[in-house]
Amino acid sequence: MQRHTITPRTDWEQKVKDQGFLFYKNESYYDETAAYEFTAAEVDLIEAATADMFDKCCAVVDHVIKNELWDEFFIPKEYADLIKWSWIEDMPSFYGRMDLAYNDGDIKLLEFNADTPTSLLEASVIQWYWLQDYDSRLDQFNSIHEKLQAHMGVCAPYLYAPSVLTFACVRDHLEDLMTTKYMQDVAEQAGLRTDFIYMDEIGVDDKGEFYKADGTAIGNIFKLYPYEWMFHEEFGKCLPGSRMSTLWIEPAYKALWSNKMLLVYLYKLFPDCKYLLPAEYSAKEVVYRPGAYVQKPVYSREGANVKIVKYGEVLEQTGGEYGEEGYVVQDYAELPDFNGNRPVIGSWLIGGVPAGMGIRESKGLITGNMSKFVPHFFKT
Repeated sequence: MQRHTITPRTDWEQKVKDQGFLFYKNESYYDETAAYEFTAAEVDLIEAATADMFDKCCAVVDHVIKNELWDEFFIPKEYADLIKWSWIEDMPSFYGRMDLAYNDGDIKLLEFNADTPTSLLEASVIQWYWLQDYDSRLDQFNSIHEKLQAHMGVCAPYLYAPSVLTFACVRDHLEDLMTTKYMQDVAEQAGLRTDFIYMDEIGVDDKGEFYKADGTAIGNIFKLYPYEWMFHEEFGKCLPGSRMSTLWIEPAYKALWSNKMLLVYLYKLFPDCKYLLPAEYSAKEVVYRPGAYVQKPVYSREGANVKIVKYGEVLEQTGGEYGEEGYVVQDYAELPDFNGNRPVIGSWLIGGVPAGMGIRESKGLITGNMSKFVPHFFKT
Protein backbone atom coordinates (compact mmCIF):
# COMPACT_ATOMS: atom_id res chain seq x y z
CA MET A 1 0.00 0.00 0.00
CA GLN A 2 1.28 3.43 -0.97
CA ARG A 3 -0.13 6.91 -0.53
CA HIS A 4 0.25 9.27 -3.48
CA THR A 5 -0.21 13.03 -3.50
CA ILE A 6 -2.32 13.92 -6.55
CA THR A 7 -4.02 16.91 -8.15
CA PRO A 8 -7.81 17.12 -7.71
CA ARG A 9 -10.00 17.36 -10.80
CA THR A 10 -10.69 20.99 -11.65
CA ASP A 11 -14.47 20.39 -11.67
CA TRP A 12 -14.55 17.76 -8.90
CA GLU A 13 -16.98 19.67 -6.69
CA GLN A 14 -19.67 19.99 -9.34
CA LYS A 15 -19.20 16.36 -10.36
CA VAL A 16 -19.68 14.91 -6.88
CA LYS A 17 -22.72 17.14 -6.31
CA ASP A 18 -24.22 15.90 -9.57
CA GLN A 19 -23.65 12.34 -8.32
CA GLY A 20 -25.69 13.01 -5.17
CA PHE A 21 -22.78 13.51 -2.77
CA LEU A 22 -24.09 16.09 -0.29
CA PHE A 23 -21.69 15.51 2.58
CA TYR A 24 -18.41 16.19 0.75
CA LYS A 25 -17.77 19.67 2.16
CA ASN A 26 -18.30 18.99 5.86
CA GLU A 27 -14.92 19.67 7.46
CA SER A 28 -13.38 18.93 4.03
CA TYR A 29 -14.57 15.34 4.42
CA TYR A 30 -13.92 14.26 0.82
CA ASP A 31 -10.30 14.59 -0.36
CA GLU A 32 -8.92 14.23 -3.90
CA THR A 33 -5.44 15.51 -3.02
CA ALA A 34 -4.33 11.95 -2.25
CA ALA A 35 -5.01 8.38 -3.36
CA TYR A 36 -3.93 4.99 -2.06
CA GLU A 37 -2.38 2.42 -4.36
CA PHE A 38 -2.65 -1.31 -3.67
CA THR A 39 -1.35 -4.36 -5.46
CA ALA A 40 -3.77 -6.98 -6.77
CA ALA A 41 -2.36 -9.40 -4.20
CA GLU A 42 -3.16 -6.97 -1.37
CA VAL A 43 -6.74 -6.62 -2.60
CA ASP A 44 -7.06 -10.41 -2.66
CA LEU A 45 -5.82 -10.55 0.95
CA ILE A 46 -8.36 -7.96 2.10
CA GLU A 47 -11.20 -9.69 0.27
CA ALA A 48 -10.29 -13.11 1.71
CA ALA A 49 -9.93 -11.73 5.24
CA THR A 50 -13.32 -10.04 5.02
CA ALA A 51 -15.01 -13.26 3.90
CA ASP A 52 -13.31 -15.28 6.63
CA MET A 53 -14.29 -12.85 9.36
CA PHE A 54 -17.87 -12.71 8.14
CA ASP A 55 -18.12 -16.49 8.50
CA LYS A 56 -16.81 -16.15 12.05
CA CYS A 57 -19.35 -13.41 12.82
CA CYS A 58 -22.07 -15.83 11.72
CA ALA A 59 -20.65 -18.42 14.12
CA VAL A 60 -20.93 -15.88 16.96
CA VAL A 61 -24.65 -15.39 16.26
CA ASP A 62 -25.17 -19.15 16.37
CA HIS A 63 -23.25 -19.27 19.67
CA VAL A 64 -25.24 -16.43 21.24
CA ILE A 65 -28.58 -17.94 20.26
CA LYS A 66 -27.63 -21.46 21.36
CA ASN A 67 -26.36 -20.27 24.74
CA GLU A 68 -28.93 -17.49 25.30
CA LEU A 69 -26.24 -14.84 25.86
CA TRP A 70 -28.62 -11.88 25.76
CA ASP A 71 -27.41 -10.38 29.02
CA GLU A 72 -23.79 -10.51 27.87
CA PHE A 73 -24.77 -8.52 24.77
CA PHE A 74 -27.05 -6.16 26.73
CA ILE A 75 -30.04 -7.19 24.64
CA PRO A 76 -33.42 -6.93 26.44
CA LYS A 77 -34.80 -10.46 26.64
CA GLU A 78 -38.15 -9.47 25.15
CA TYR A 79 -36.33 -9.20 21.80
CA ALA A 80 -34.60 -12.57 21.98
CA ASP A 81 -37.25 -14.44 19.98
CA LEU A 82 -37.31 -11.70 17.33
CA ILE A 83 -33.54 -11.95 16.89
CA LYS A 84 -33.65 -15.76 16.75
CA TRP A 85 -36.48 -15.68 14.22
CA SER A 86 -34.72 -13.14 11.97
CA TRP A 87 -31.59 -15.32 12.00
CA ILE A 88 -33.23 -18.71 11.51
CA GLU A 89 -35.49 -17.38 8.76
CA ASP A 90 -32.53 -15.59 7.12
CA MET A 91 -34.43 -12.34 6.79
CA PRO A 92 -33.15 -9.98 4.08
CA SER A 93 -29.98 -8.03 4.80
CA PHE A 94 -28.44 -5.56 2.38
CA TYR A 95 -25.02 -4.49 3.62
CA GLY A 96 -22.35 -4.06 6.30
CA ARG A 97 -18.86 -2.58 6.66
CA MET A 98 -15.87 -4.07 8.45
CA ASP A 99 -13.27 -1.55 9.59
CA LEU A 100 -9.79 -2.99 9.18
CA ALA A 101 -6.26 -2.00 10.11
CA TYR A 102 -3.92 -2.93 7.26
CA ASN A 103 -0.21 -2.67 7.92
CA ASP A 104 2.40 -4.36 5.71
CA GLY A 105 0.17 -7.32 4.90
CA ASP A 106 -1.14 -7.68 8.46
CA ILE A 107 -4.93 -7.33 8.65
CA LYS A 108 -6.81 -6.79 11.91
CA LEU A 109 -10.55 -6.33 12.47
CA LEU A 110 -11.24 -3.15 14.44
CA GLU A 111 -15.05 -3.41 14.42
CA PHE A 112 -18.05 -4.40 12.31
CA ASN A 113 -20.55 -1.68 11.37
CA ALA A 114 -23.29 -4.11 10.46
CA ASP A 115 -26.53 -2.28 11.24
CA THR A 116 -26.21 1.38 10.21
CA PRO A 117 -22.96 1.88 8.25
CA THR A 118 -22.41 5.09 6.30
CA SER A 119 -19.69 6.30 3.86
CA LEU A 120 -21.41 4.08 1.29
CA LEU A 121 -22.06 6.44 -1.63
CA GLU A 122 -18.49 7.70 -1.65
CA ALA A 123 -17.14 4.13 -1.61
CA SER A 124 -19.47 2.76 -4.27
CA VAL A 125 -20.01 5.62 -6.73
CA ILE A 126 -17.90 8.71 -6.03
CA GLN A 127 -14.47 7.10 -5.98
CA TRP A 128 -15.34 4.95 -9.01
CA TYR A 129 -16.09 7.99 -11.18
CA TRP A 130 -12.98 9.67 -9.79
CA LEU A 131 -10.94 6.70 -11.06
CA GLN A 132 -12.39 6.98 -14.57
CA ASP A 133 -11.17 10.57 -14.75
CA TYR A 134 -7.88 9.91 -12.99
CA ASP A 135 -6.82 6.89 -15.06
CA SER A 136 -9.41 4.49 -16.47
CA ARG A 137 -6.68 1.92 -17.16
CA LEU A 138 -6.40 1.31 -13.41
CA ASP A 139 -8.71 -0.88 -11.35
CA GLN A 140 -10.42 -0.53 -8.00
CA PHE A 141 -11.71 -2.98 -5.41
CA ASN A 142 -15.27 -1.83 -5.93
CA SER A 143 -18.31 -3.67 -7.22
CA ILE A 144 -20.47 -2.29 -4.40
CA HIS A 145 -23.10 -0.60 -6.52
CA GLU A 146 -23.56 -3.50 -8.93
CA LYS A 147 -23.71 -6.08 -6.15
CA LEU A 148 -26.11 -3.97 -4.11
CA GLN A 149 -28.46 -3.50 -7.04
CA ALA A 150 -28.37 -7.21 -7.90
CA HIS A 151 -28.86 -8.24 -4.27
CA MET A 152 -31.84 -5.95 -3.80
CA GLY A 153 -33.37 -7.64 -6.82
CA VAL A 154 -32.78 -11.02 -5.19
CA CYS A 155 -34.42 -9.78 -1.98
CA ALA A 156 -37.46 -8.29 -3.75
CA PRO A 157 -39.56 -11.54 -3.78
CA TYR A 158 -39.19 -11.79 0.00
CA LEU A 159 -40.76 -8.39 0.70
CA TYR A 160 -44.13 -8.37 2.41
CA ALA A 161 -47.24 -7.33 0.50
CA PRO A 162 -47.80 -4.64 -0.61
CA SER A 163 -44.25 -4.79 -1.92
CA VAL A 164 -43.31 -1.14 -1.40
CA LEU A 165 -39.97 -0.69 0.37
CA THR A 166 -39.96 2.42 2.54
CA PHE A 167 -36.65 4.07 3.42
CA ALA A 168 -36.25 5.97 6.69
CA CYS A 169 -33.67 7.92 8.69
CA VAL A 170 -33.59 10.67 11.32
CA ARG A 171 -34.14 14.31 10.44
CA ASP A 172 -31.37 16.89 10.33
CA HIS A 173 -28.52 14.44 9.74
CA LEU A 174 -27.11 15.05 6.28
CA GLU A 175 -24.87 11.97 6.09
CA ASP A 176 -27.68 9.61 7.11
CA LEU A 177 -30.07 11.25 4.67
CA MET A 178 -27.56 10.97 1.81
CA THR A 179 -26.89 7.29 2.55
CA THR A 180 -30.59 6.46 2.85
CA LYS A 181 -31.48 8.29 -0.36
CA TYR A 182 -28.69 6.47 -2.19
CA MET A 183 -30.04 3.13 -0.96
CA GLN A 184 -33.50 4.15 -2.15
CA ASP A 185 -32.12 5.07 -5.58
CA VAL A 186 -30.37 1.70 -5.91
CA ALA A 187 -33.61 -0.07 -4.95
CA GLU A 188 -35.46 1.78 -7.70
CA GLN A 189 -32.73 0.80 -10.17
CA ALA A 190 -33.34 -2.80 -9.06
CA GLY A 191 -37.01 -2.45 -9.99
CA LEU A 192 -38.47 -2.04 -6.50
CA ARG A 193 -41.25 0.38 -5.64
CA THR A 194 -40.06 2.73 -2.91
CA ASP A 195 -41.09 5.49 -0.54
CA PHE A 196 -39.28 7.71 1.97
CA ILE A 197 -40.21 8.94 5.44
CA TYR A 198 -38.41 10.19 8.52
CA MET A 199 -38.28 8.00 11.61
CA ASP A 200 -40.46 10.43 13.59
CA GLU A 201 -43.23 9.95 11.00
CA ILE A 202 -43.64 6.28 11.90
CA GLY A 203 -46.80 5.58 13.89
CA VAL A 204 -48.21 2.56 15.74
CA ASP A 205 -51.92 1.73 15.87
CA ASP A 206 -53.92 0.06 18.62
CA LYS A 207 -52.96 -3.37 17.29
CA GLY A 208 -49.24 -2.58 17.48
CA GLU A 209 -48.91 -2.34 13.70
CA PHE A 210 -46.67 0.25 12.04
CA TYR A 211 -48.08 2.87 9.69
CA LYS A 212 -47.19 6.15 7.96
CA ALA A 213 -48.64 9.58 8.66
CA ASP A 214 -51.21 9.16 5.87
CA GLY A 215 -52.48 5.96 7.48
CA THR A 216 -50.76 3.59 5.04
CA ALA A 217 -49.46 0.41 6.63
CA ILE A 218 -45.68 -0.09 6.55
CA GLY A 219 -45.05 -3.51 5.05
CA ASN A 220 -41.30 -3.18 4.42
CA ILE A 221 -38.87 -0.63 5.76
CA PHE A 222 -35.13 0.00 5.53
CA LYS A 223 -34.08 2.08 8.53
CA LEU A 224 -30.80 3.88 9.10
CA TYR A 225 -31.49 3.81 12.82
CA PRO A 226 -29.70 1.49 15.26
CA TYR A 227 -31.45 -1.37 17.01
CA GLU A 228 -30.01 -0.42 20.41
CA TRP A 229 -32.05 2.77 20.11
CA MET A 230 -35.14 1.02 18.78
CA PHE A 231 -35.14 -1.49 21.64
CA HIS A 232 -35.48 1.37 24.12
CA GLU A 233 -38.03 3.43 22.18
CA GLU A 234 -41.70 3.30 23.10
CA PHE A 235 -42.52 1.74 19.71
CA GLY A 236 -39.80 -0.90 20.19
CA LYS A 237 -42.15 -3.12 22.16
CA CYS A 238 -44.22 -3.53 18.98
CA LEU A 239 -41.35 -5.04 16.96
CA PRO A 240 -41.76 -8.69 18.06
CA GLY A 241 -45.53 -8.81 17.67
CA SER A 242 -45.57 -7.16 14.25
CA ARG A 243 -42.83 -9.24 12.68
CA MET A 244 -45.22 -10.88 10.21
CA SER A 245 -46.71 -7.56 9.07
CA THR A 246 -43.64 -5.31 8.92
CA LEU A 247 -40.29 -6.43 7.51
CA TRP A 248 -37.38 -4.40 8.89
CA ILE A 249 -34.09 -4.13 7.02
CA GLU A 250 -31.50 -4.51 8.38
CA PRO A 251 -32.83 -7.59 10.30
CA ALA A 252 -32.92 -7.79 14.10
CA TYR A 253 -29.94 -10.14 14.38
CA LYS A 254 -27.76 -7.21 13.33
CA ALA A 255 -28.16 -6.02 16.94
CA LEU A 256 -25.53 -8.65 17.80
CA TRP A 257 -23.05 -7.56 15.13
CA SER A 258 -23.34 -3.81 15.69
CA ASN A 259 -22.61 -4.44 19.35
CA LYS A 260 -18.91 -4.34 20.28
CA MET A 261 -19.34 -7.41 22.47
CA LEU A 262 -19.04 -9.14 19.11
CA LEU A 263 -15.29 -8.45 19.30
CA VAL A 264 -15.06 -10.19 22.68
CA TYR A 265 -16.86 -13.31 21.51
CA LEU A 266 -15.03 -13.46 18.20
CA TYR A 267 -11.79 -13.68 20.15
CA LYS A 268 -13.25 -16.18 22.64
CA LEU A 269 -14.35 -18.50 19.87
CA PHE A 270 -11.39 -17.96 17.53
CA PRO A 271 -8.35 -16.96 19.61
CA ASP A 272 -5.93 -18.21 16.96
CA CYS A 273 -7.43 -16.24 14.08
CA LYS A 274 -4.75 -13.97 12.65
CA TYR A 275 -7.28 -11.26 11.83
CA LEU A 276 -8.60 -10.85 15.38
CA LEU A 277 -7.26 -8.76 18.25
CA PRO A 278 -7.51 -9.92 21.87
CA ALA A 279 -10.58 -8.27 23.39
CA GLU A 280 -12.34 -8.46 26.75
CA TYR A 281 -15.21 -6.80 28.56
CA SER A 282 -14.85 -4.33 31.43
CA ALA A 283 -17.86 -3.02 33.34
CA LYS A 284 -15.95 0.17 34.22
CA GLU A 285 -13.27 2.27 32.63
CA VAL A 286 -9.89 0.56 32.86
CA VAL A 287 -7.57 2.07 35.48
CA TYR A 288 -4.48 0.19 34.37
CA ARG A 289 -3.72 -2.56 31.88
CA PRO A 290 -0.28 -3.53 30.59
CA GLY A 291 0.63 -2.96 26.97
CA ALA A 292 -1.31 -0.90 24.45
CA TYR A 293 -5.09 -1.08 24.17
CA VAL A 294 -8.20 0.67 22.92
CA GLN A 295 -11.17 1.13 25.23
CA LYS A 296 -14.53 1.38 23.39
CA PRO A 297 -18.08 1.57 24.75
CA VAL A 298 -20.23 -1.50 24.09
CA TYR A 299 -22.53 0.86 22.19
CA SER A 300 -21.26 4.01 20.51
CA ARG A 301 -21.30 5.84 17.20
CA GLU A 302 -18.88 7.92 15.15
CA GLY A 303 -15.80 7.28 17.29
CA ALA A 304 -17.28 8.68 20.51
CA ASN A 305 -15.89 7.82 23.98
CA VAL A 306 -12.88 5.95 22.60
CA LYS A 307 -9.58 5.96 24.50
CA ILE A 308 -6.19 4.70 23.31
CA VAL A 309 -3.66 3.90 26.04
CA LYS A 310 -0.06 2.73 25.68
CA TYR A 311 1.94 1.62 28.73
CA GLY A 312 -0.32 3.61 31.02
CA GLU A 313 -0.20 6.82 28.97
CA VAL A 314 -3.36 8.06 27.26
CA LEU A 315 -2.37 8.72 23.65
CA GLU A 316 -5.75 10.00 22.50
CA GLN A 317 -9.38 10.02 23.60
CA THR A 318 -12.72 11.36 22.45
CA GLY A 319 -15.71 12.62 24.40
CA GLY A 320 -19.33 11.60 24.18
CA GLU A 321 -22.25 10.23 26.11
CA TYR A 322 -21.74 6.49 25.72
CA GLY A 323 -20.43 3.87 28.14
CA GLU A 324 -23.43 3.03 30.31
CA GLU A 325 -23.21 -0.68 29.43
CA GLY A 326 -19.46 -0.85 29.99
CA TYR A 327 -16.52 -1.16 27.65
CA VAL A 328 -14.73 -3.50 25.30
CA VAL A 329 -10.97 -3.40 25.78
CA GLN A 330 -9.17 -4.43 22.61
CA ASP A 331 -5.45 -4.74 21.95
CA TYR A 332 -4.18 -1.76 20.00
CA ALA A 333 -3.42 -2.27 16.31
CA GLU A 334 -1.12 0.43 15.06
CA LEU A 335 -2.22 2.01 11.79
CA PRO A 336 0.30 2.81 9.05
CA ASP A 337 1.49 6.41 9.17
CA PHE A 338 1.90 8.32 5.90
CA ASN A 339 3.30 11.67 7.03
CA GLY A 340 0.68 11.94 9.75
CA ASN A 341 -2.16 10.39 7.74
CA ARG A 342 -3.44 7.11 9.19
CA PRO A 343 -5.82 5.10 6.99
CA VAL A 344 -8.53 2.65 8.06
CA ILE A 345 -10.02 0.36 5.43
CA GLY A 346 -13.78 0.03 5.33
CA SER A 347 -14.37 -3.34 3.68
CA TRP A 348 -17.94 -3.59 2.41
CA LEU A 349 -20.13 -6.69 2.32
CA ILE A 350 -23.28 -6.89 0.22
CA GLY A 351 -25.54 -9.77 1.18
CA GLY A 352 -22.62 -11.21 3.15
CA VAL A 353 -20.25 -11.13 0.15
CA PRO A 354 -17.13 -8.88 0.02
CA ALA A 355 -17.78 -6.16 -2.54
CA GLY A 356 -15.22 -3.38 -2.25
CA MET A 357 -13.57 -0.91 0.07
CA GLY A 358 -13.37 2.75 1.02
CA ILE A 359 -10.56 4.41 2.94
CA ARG A 360 -10.93 6.91 5.76
CA GLU A 361 -7.82 8.61 7.03
CA SER A 362 -7.25 10.64 10.14
CA LYS A 363 -4.53 12.95 11.40
CA GLY A 364 -5.04 11.45 14.85
CA LEU A 365 -5.16 7.87 16.09
CA ILE A 366 -8.96 7.63 16.28
CA THR A 367 -11.07 7.50 13.12
CA GLY A 368 -14.20 9.59 13.64
CA ASN A 369 -17.13 10.95 11.68
CA MET A 370 -15.07 13.72 10.12
CA SER A 371 -12.05 11.62 9.12
CA LYS A 372 -11.38 12.18 5.44
CA PHE A 373 -12.49 9.84 2.69
CA VAL A 374 -9.68 9.20 0.20
CA PRO A 375 -9.99 7.16 -3.05
CA HIS A 376 -7.90 4.14 -3.98
CA PHE A 377 -6.80 2.08 -6.97
CA PHE A 378 -4.73 -0.93 -7.90
CA LYS A 379 -2.88 -2.03 -11.02
CA THR A 380 -3.94 -5.29 -12.66
